[in-house]
Amino acid sequence: MKLNLEKRRALVFGASSGIGFGIAKSLLAEGVQTAISARPGERLNKAASELVGAWAVGCDLSQAGQAAQTVEQVIRRWGGLDILVLNTGGPPKGTFEEITQEGWQTGFQSLWLSSVEAIRAALDGMKKNRLGRIIFLTSLAAKEPIPGLTVSNGIRAGLLGLVKSLNNDVAEFGITVNAIMPGFIDTDRLKELKIDSKEILSSIPARRLGSTQDVGNLAAFLASDAASYVSGQSIACDGGRQRGY
Repeated sequence: MKLNLEKRRALVFGASSGIGFGIAKSLLAEGVQTAISARPGERLNKAASELVGAWAVGCDLSQAGQAAQTVEQVIRRWGGLDILVLNTGGPPKGTFEEITQEGWQTGFQSLWLSSVEAIRAALDGMKKNRLGRIIFLTSLAAKEPIPGLTVSNGIRAGLLGLVKSLNNDVAEFGITVNAIMPGFIDTDRLKELKIDSKEILSSIPARRLGSTQDVGNLAAFLASDAASYVSGQSIACDGGRQRGY
């Protein structure tokens, strides 16, 4: 299927590595003008050199206001923004009692408030153009809590409610809002969590880990006109691991 995305403009947060990098790569392959954003530094510069044609914009989502500033910077440069991919690296592990108040506040800013800030900055232009694709990257943890990922389990679940609520407000303007829930994807984050790979594979009907390209392909489809009637959905990309409806 040809996605006809050549004239679209995208911003992908958390794109210096892992899933965000994979999504940016897929969008660039479809001819999308793509800005990648992550904390400033060597990793972001390296990603920009590998993603030929991408524009790198430094941003720390744990700092209030930076997400909105990044969106505004992209809009000034390109005259608009059509595709907004809200992706944030996973917060530290810990049980409820192990997470400090500061840890909760940082997690809420990074995972939740940064998304709200970015959407606020992008929404007026999308409504005016009657075109927009807002894609949240959450996790299977949003529906099936993963032991030790307390902050992620709690906050990402709330983002699914935001997807539904926002969709009700903006769908009539040609804006779709969806969430992708990656399962176990072969990234450095998976290695950091130190989850036994044999146990993981036995729980996945596809019997393999997902790739960042798997997620990127789904994101590119959701960004296209072919998915213009898909909105308000939370879609698992997990090889069939999610058992519930």
